[in-house]
Amino acid sequence: MTFSLVGRCDRTGAVGAVIASASMAVAARCAAARAGTGAVCSQSTTDPRLREALLEAMAGGAAAGNALTALAGGTEDIAYRQLAVVDAAGGSACYSGELALGEAADVCAPGAAAAGNLLADRGVPAAMLRAFQDTAGENLGDRLIAAVRGGLAAGGEVSPVRSAGMIIAESVPWPVTDLRVDWHDDPVGELAGLWRAWQPQAESYVRRALHPAGI
Repeated sequence: MTFSLVGRCDRTGAVGAVIASASMAVAARCAAARAGTGAVCSQSTTDPRLREALLEAMAGGAAAGNALTALAGGTEDIAYRQLAVVDAAGGSACYSGELALGEAADVCAPGAAAAGNLLADRGVPAAMLRAFQDTAGENLGDRLIAAVRGGLAAGGEVSPVRSAGMIIAESVPWPVTDLRVDWHDDPVGELAGLWRAWQPQAESYVRRALHPAGI
């Protein structure tokens, strides 16, 4: 019940993920990012533990594809899962198990991977990736919003989308951006509005954390 994209900014090295679903609070359960490591979405009969396993493997030096291959080869019930991964170097990988929900599809390219299940159209992940690539050079958050909007415009999933979220990790250890719309009639529109409000403030909160005496 989900469509998502993970991506890396070639200009800044930031990594992030955007996700939308008919299920409540999708970002809290499915998306994760870690500075200098990568971004992951774990979805379709979601197991949140898989996010951390992939991030730990990449933090240990594994490329996205190797981390995903190792996890898929040694994880019980992996056939129910769907995963999208990008690493800090821009390597990407995706996996859709044979028991992933409904119409499931995924697509990978340098710097990004997109995946979806219970899709209204199997072209949704490709539409997300295309929107992300078409906005190359823009702020990573803008590109992720463009991707989720592109997926929704391409059909989204079979049920009305009710939650969405975006997470971005830059150079500091914590995610600088972690925005979530947990239940709404237009979660993608609400998420875009939150990003517009948050973007001008984000850098100041990093400065406050690192240099409180300079406020």
